[in-house]
Amino acid sequence: MATRREKHPLKAFSATASPSDPGETAVLRGVTRISSCKTPLEAIEAFFDLAVDEMGALRTRAELDAIERAAHLILECEARGGRVHVTGIGKSEHIARYVASLLSSTGTPAYFLHATECVHGSAGQVCTSDLVIAISNSGTTPELLHAVDLLQDFGVKIVAVSGNPDSALARRADVLLYAGVDNEGGALNLVPRASILAKIIVLCALSVALEAHKGLTREQYARLHPGGALGRLARGE
Repeated sequence: MATRREKHPLKAFSATASPSDPGETAVLRGVTRISSCKTPLEAIEAFFDLAVDEMGALRTRAELDAIERAAHLILECEARGGRVHVTGIGKSEHIARYVASLLSSTGTPAYFLHATECVHGSAGQVCTSDLVIAISNSGTTPELLHAVDLLQDFGVKIVAVSGNPDSALARRADVLLYAGVDNEGGALNLVPRASILAKIIVLCALSVALEAHKGLTREQYARLHPGGALGRLARGE
């Protein structure tokens, strides 16, 4: 795992800081909070700055070798007739749906797997030769872990995407794609924002690796995505 950078400055303030001090940060009940004295425009600017900083840090934290190992696992899965499924809970479910669509449109057929439904029968869509990409920022989401345990009983390979390399999900995975951030952004530092960007970037990088391995051409992309402006561009119209 790449060496973690120093924690974001917003997390370095003392827990004794007063929430009434302008521009300071207070920790209330263990949650870092940015002072509410920021105007909406200042908050927007602060988030853009934070997002650029976090994604720049991710470039040094993400393990390119791990992304390549995940790509090889997927290629091996396809070579034996297996398929790719993508799953997650909450906001990660929305990422999973996007990534399944992204992979499918770039030459790697992929399917969304509903994690909570998985233990209620939807595991039937997964075969022993398949691979599952499981997404969870904390790596501790109970419903997702239950699904992963069931899938591993089938002998399915697991690629985990998480911001917690010491989590239960990371320990269960055949490959971990690290996508951690120090600060989510916004006054509460709770709502998934920067971590969503991090997971999407890491999974987009995986799609780029697979596209390169397969040598996807504009003509092939046009066949997979014939409609809309992208389809016309791919056909050179």
